[in-house]
Formats: sequence, C-alpha cells, structure tokens
Amino acid sequence: MLKLNCKNSDYSIIGETHGLNLQEEFNNYSTEIADIIRSLNQRKDRQGEWLQWMNLGYNEETVWYVKEFASLVEGRFDNILVLGIGGSVLGGLAVTEAILKPYWNFLSKEQRNNLPRLFFLDNIDPDSINAILDILDLKKTLVNVITKSGDTAETMSQFMVIKNLMENALGDDYRKNIVATTDKKMGILRQLADQEGYKIFYVPDDIGGRFSVFSSVGLLPFALVGLDIDKIIQGIKDIDLELKNTDINQNIAAQFALIHYLMDTKKGKNISVLMPYSSRLKLIPDWYVQLIAESLGKKSNRNGETVNTGITPLKAIGASDQHTILQLLNEGPNNKVVTFIRVQEFNTQLSIPKIFEYTGIGYLGGKTVNDLLRAEMYSTRVSLADNNRPSLTLTMDKIDEYNVAQLLYMLEVQTAIAGELYNINAYNQPGVEQVKNYMYALMGRAGYEGSATSIQEKMNRGSKSESVNA
Repeated sequence: MLKLNCKNSDYSIIGETHGLNLQEEFNNYSTEIADIIRSLNQRKDRQGEWLQWMNLGYNEETVWYVKEFASLVEGRFDNILVLGIGGSVLGGLAVTEAILKPYWNFLSKEQRNNLPRLFFLDNIDPDSINAILDILDLKKTLVNVITKSGDTAETMSQFMVIKNLMENALGDDYRKNIVATTDKKMGILRQLADQEGYKIFYVPDDIGGRFSVFSSVGLLPFALVGLDIDKIIQGIKDIDLELKNTDINQNIAAQFALIHYLMDTKKGKNISVLMPYSSRLKLIPDWYVQLIAESLGKKSNRNGETVNTGITPLKAIGASDQHTILQLLNEGPNNKVVTFIRVQEFNTQLSIPKIFEYTGIGYLGGKTVNDLLRAEMYSTRVSLADNNRPSLTLTMDKIDEYNVAQLLYMLEVQTAIAGELYNINAYNQPGVEQVKNYMYALMGRAGYEGSATSIQEKMNRGSKSESVNA
C-alpha cells in the first residue's frame, strides 16, 4: 500500500519557524478532518456534488465495456491516436508513460506484444499536428476523440482536421476508425457520433476532466495498449477503503492535505513541488499541476468572500532536477513544500562496472544505478531539512497498474479534502471559462459578437492595432 512519511515537515526536524507540530495539529483537526471525510463519502452519490469520481473504482459496467471493445479491435490497428486537452489526456499520458515499457513507440511490434503504438495530441500547435500526421498511416490508426462538453475548441479543431483526412483516405469506412468519449446526453460530439455512427463511450455525470482518469477517458486508452484494467480498479478499491478511515493518524490523504493547508495558511508556504524519483513517473507531476491549480486556485470561497486562495503546484523529476531547481529549493525563498515520490523496487537493476578505479569516479564501480538514484533522493531530502525546508515522501512498492492507480487516487482524495479545508468549490473553474468565452469571441462563434468587439479593444490598448488572425 502507498505510504507517506511526513516527519521532515515536523518542527522537531526543521525547527518551529518552518515546521509544524504534526501530532498536535492532527489532534487539533481530528474532528474537522473526520467530518470532512464522512461528508465527502455521504455526498459522493448526490447529483450536483461533482464527487462521482469517488465511485469509479466500482463502475464494473464501464470496465466491462472497455475490455470488450479492446478485445474486439485487437490486432486491427497499428496506432492509437488520442485527441484531447487538459484532463482529457493528462491522466492518460501520466499512466501510460509510467506503466508501458519505456520508449514504447520505438519498440518493434514483437517487443510490444503486437499491441499498437500510442500517441496523444494534447495541444493545437500546427507544427506538432502536421508532424504526427506525416508519420501515421490513418488507415491503420484508431482515433479516440475525448471531450465531455463536446465542443472543446482545441479538441474539436484537431478532430475536424483528422476526420476530413480519414474520410478522404478510407471513404465511408472511416467511421470504424473513430471512437468518441463524451457526455451521455448532450453536446456536439455526442450528436455527431450518433449521426455518423462512431463508437461512443461516456464520461459519467458529475465528473470534471481533472478527476476523470479512471473513467472511460483513461480506461479506454489503457485497455487498447494492454494495461491491466483489473489491477487499476483493484488498486483504487483497496486504497479507497484506507482513505475512508476518519482517523487522520491512519489516513495519508488527510495528512497530506492538512500539512499543505497549514504550511500555506500558517507558514506562508503555498508552493507544492511534486518530485518523483523515476523517469517513468515524470508525467504524473503534469497531471498533478492541473489537479491542484484548477481545484484550489479560487477567487471566492463558499461564503462568497474574495479569498484568492490556492497552492501553486510545480513539477520536478529526480535526479535530473537536482541540477536545475535544487539550488532554489535549498537557498531560495522558503515558501515551498517538496513531495518526493520514492519507488521501493524498480522493475530492473543496472550495475555499474568496476572500471576507472584509479580515478575519482572509481567509488561508483560495483554499485548499481538503483543505489545511486536512492542516494540522490535521500541526499536531497536531508539537504532540504538541513536548510529548514519541509518535505514529504510518498513511497510506492513498485511501478505497476495497482500502485500507480493508488497514487493518483490518493492525490485526488487529498485535493477534495484540501478544498473542504479552504472552504472553496474544488470542482468549478470560472477563470478557465472566462478565457474560453474570449476565445469564442475572437474566433467568431455565433452569440459572442459583442464580446469580440470588447476584447479586441482591450487587446489594442497601449499598442498598435492587432488582429487574432495576424
């Protein structure tokens, strides 16, 4: 089971100025935390609470449909191309990068056990889109277009380009190469899928994109490239039982959330650095950045008061970023909490040969790269403590479907708990919607004509006339 070591955020290690009296704080907040955990689990089935993601580990119907479809298309496609942005793809990217063999798309078909290559288009950069279209044979590619609303401009523009090319290449058969993941009842993509006959998977109601990784949004791509969906679901179920525990001393999600909340509100440390010591986990911080930023960065609390609250998430990767950000972490502003992700057992081991023994690097010979990576993490953690910088350490047994699922689900639950501590709505995103409305206006969407004039005037203030098409 996933473990949390939080001793290096305690005052006994890093001093009273920057550390917390953890046991005292756990005791002080024990009743509030217990109430929060009970409330979340009582509300998760209520419509409009946006907590349905807490039930995804028990959605056997979706698991069955995903596995069935993966079985039906097995061997038919050389490539899977996922279209989406934000929560539609960040979880998929993080999990597949972690669990698939490294450099998956460069392996031979035999090395991939005859499973397809996997590509994500997660932005609208024209160079990237054209480049991927140059290397993929669309006749042998299954396209999974993901947007719950059905009208996400970035995703649907990608889809419009690719659908047109596929139709030209395949004729009417192009429909067999498209799968839509979208809302069950409404939206443009839902309508198009019905009209054109695409296979459809649904995003359940009351689940936002950043909490959707264990819905069909993530499970479908996982199944198509051979990940063990049953292990993912079992990992969620097992840790979900642990995280229902109302005793903060036994609940790592509650501890993680409360420590970050108190470090922010009491110690002025409102930056959270997530630093896995594994290249295979390098995209999990990208997923974490969206989860924390969109969930906790809010102008107003539930009482309507302006609070402009939020923790700023940063990504790092060990040991690479010991050579980029560590100087700042150790000697810059003491306003950060670093969370290390430690892997107990790597899937492979690599020995360092005993050569160059007559030089200053001879000490490395006879050790393993695994030893070195562990030493790097421990050295960084101790160094931060020496400089009175708080840190936490999450330890996972190994990198597989079961353990990665537990890690992501725990981070989702702690985000929900943190939202309750801040007394904010962790599931809306009004700041994002404002930008979307401006974009609609600039691109000429019907109904936004008045906004287009207003935003053009704002763009032109203090500068020469500028057009979105320039």
